[in-house]
Amino acid sequence: MFQAIGLSKTYHVKKGEPVQALRNVNLTFGDTGMVFILGKSGSGKSTLLHLMGGLDKPTAGEIVLDGQSSANFKDADWDRYRNHNVGFVFQEYNLLPEFTVRDNVGIALELQKKKVDESVIDDILKEVELEDMGKRKPAELSGGQRQRVAIARALVKNPKILFADEPTGALDENTGKSILALLKKLSAGKLVIVVTHDRDFAEAYGDRIIELSDGIVVADSARPAE
Repeated sequence: MFQAIGLSKTYHVKKGEPVQALRNVNLTFGDTGMVFILGKSGSGKSTLLHLMGGLDKPTAGEIVLDGQSSANFKDADWDRYRNHNVGFVFQEYNLLPEFTVRDNVGIALELQKKKVDESVIDDILKEVELEDMGKRKPAELSGGQRQRVAIARALVKNPKILFADEPTGALDENTGKSILALLKKLSAGKLVIVVTHDRDFAEAYGDRIIELSDGIVVADSARPAE
């Protein structure tokens, strides 16, 4: 089980009033499933993802994963949390252009101080349908293929939670659908949380939709059981 408890985030600027980006957000997630977080620009959806993923620290509140709270986390604890429990997929892919596909995936294992197991990389590339692309570099790939590499890099750590921030934002509609279909498949075995502004995609692929406005949750609905 994964929880956000009382998460708040206030940004202090040199000139002007403090900006409260997130206000006392409380959410509970299961171990699997595909959850979408919707909201207009400035609603707090990316801030929420960054706090839950450990990319930023809350002004107040905590996250709890499998009973372990972040309330007293030190920097080393946050590093472990990011390296071992969560994976990230971003709109702009964030691939290393001079590295091959295999090396871009393998670097995630190196950051965990694990041996780069070629068979593990083979399995991950097959899972994202890139088994024949391992020797190519990002410039030789389409946008959809680059996003699949980014997903493979996140998956190779075997995270409990996969966070995706606007993963289809740089893709055409059909390619975006293929990426969301892949994430949907992966959500059968792990929790996948997707931030997007696209309601149609959320309604088509989501098991649950959470909506934010002005830093608070204004709607939270689950897909009816089929």
